[in-house]
Formats: sequence, C-alpha cells, structure tokens
Amino acid sequence: MPARVLAALGLGSNLGEPRAQLDQALQSLRVVPFSKLLQVSRYYRTPPAGGPPGQDDYCNAAALLETALAPLELLAHLQSIEDAQGRDRDGAQWGPRTLDLDLLCFGDLVLEHPRLRLPHPALAQRDFALLPLAEIAPELVIPGLGGARAVADALGAAPLKVWR
Repeated sequence: MPARVLAALGLGSNLGEPRAQLDQALQSLRVVPFSKLLQVSRYYRTPPAGGPPGQDDYCNAAALLETALAPLELLAHLQSIEDAQGRDRDGAQWGPRTLDLDLLCFGDLVLEHPRLRLPHPALAQRDFALLPLAEIAPELVIPGLGGARAVADALGAAPLKVWR
C-alpha cells in the first residue's frame, strides 16, 4: 500500500440547500477508498467570488483527508461525488453550483497536470477557502509559495471580504 498523504479539501455550494449539500458530501468523503476523513471545519457563509451577478451566497468548509490514493485518483473520486450531487459542469465559470470539491493541497506535492494543479492555483487569494482551512490546519504549509508559508500566514495576506 502506498504511503498515506494529508490532502486538504475545499467544499462549497450555493444551490439546493447548500448546508445539506455539504453534509451529504462529507458522508461521501467518509467512504472514499483508502482514505480517512480526519477533520472538518465549521460552515461559513460567504459571498460569491466572481461569476454571474445575482448568485446566492455560498456555504463553504474545509476538510482534511488522509489518503493512500494518488492525486488524480482522489480527484476522480471528488468529481464523482460532485456528479452524484448534480454538479453541472456546463455552467458559467464561477457560477452557481450544487457542490464544488476542490483539492487544495496534497501533502507537499507541487503538480502541473492538464487535469490538476497543486496546490490549488488560487488558494493563496481565496479567503473563502483559507479561513475554513485555517480553522482546522493553521500550520499546514502550502507547498510552492516560498518561505514555508502556512495557511494562517496566507490568510493574513489574503484580501478578506465581509463574512457573516
């Protein structure tokens, strides 16, 4: 069995009862093969970041998953969970969605692949992802940022929006 890696995930929804969408996604994450859900942040209500006007606020959270899966295998499981919850991939970029599961970090891996970039390319600018992640893993180092920048440090540098 391959070594287990700590993966940081971002969860978000603003369609179809967002809190229930995240609850269901967490249940699905608990049964991802060769993986164990370790921690989940509280749910945060956040304004949409870009995309079409008039969207409802998002419900966002972060989770830590210990996994023996390879990054692309884990991504496939995350996308399968999104699909099972009605994720429409034909909508506008940054548009409303039933569920968005982002692989934010995968251990200390820095990866440039056509299907996956690690760490998530916009993580350091996304307070809606950093705040929940800082709640459960403030000392988690975001690889590739230089200077061993931890999540809490990146959050301090992110342009914060209004949080409710």
